[in-house]
Amino acid sequence: MEYTRLGRTGLKVSRLCLGTMNWPWLTTEAQAFEIMDRSLELGINFFDTANIYGGKQGEGLTEAVIGRWFEQGGGRREKVVLATKVYNPMGDWPNQSRLSALHIKKACEDSLTRLRTDHIDLYQMHHIDRDTPWEEIWQAMEQLVREGKVSAARAKEIYGVAIDTARWVVDAEETEKLRKT
Repeated sequence: MEYTRLGRTGLKVSRLCLGTMNWPWLTTEAQAFEIMDRSLELGINFFDTANIYGGKQGEGLTEAVIGRWFEQGGGRREKVVLATKVYNPMGDWPNQSRLSALHIKKACEDSLTRLRTDHIDLYQMHHIDRDTPWEEIWQAMEQLVREGKVSAARAKEIYGVAIDTARWVVDAEETEKLRKT
């Protein structure tokens, strides 16, 4: 297996990433366990999921499957570079979706519980949130990094214009700290 560095995180990840979006509603838990075991055998160490995956809003079913697999031991968690995401609705109340600091922090705690781990290697924003100030988003992500709950926070599926806007909004020093994490 070929490995590459994950941005500036210092982490080495397999060039192939195991996507888990269809678990457990199209792939049984037993099949998912087999897929994850085989992936490690082949050297795939980069697993991607999201709190919304699994087919039922608010339940994080895919993360729970991965958590039960980690719980089997055998160094599974230690071998995996784990990426998950936040943004989509996890409930019907106003603060159960998008990228408010409250939702980011609560979603991270819930993901950690479902994944049965003490940290997420790469915590991603699944989409852009034009209603939440960039300062609030980055502050929440930085707090999770400082607390050791997240190793690195990144944006996913965010357009260049939005990133340029964020650069102007977020203090240059803060941006540099984020790049180094």
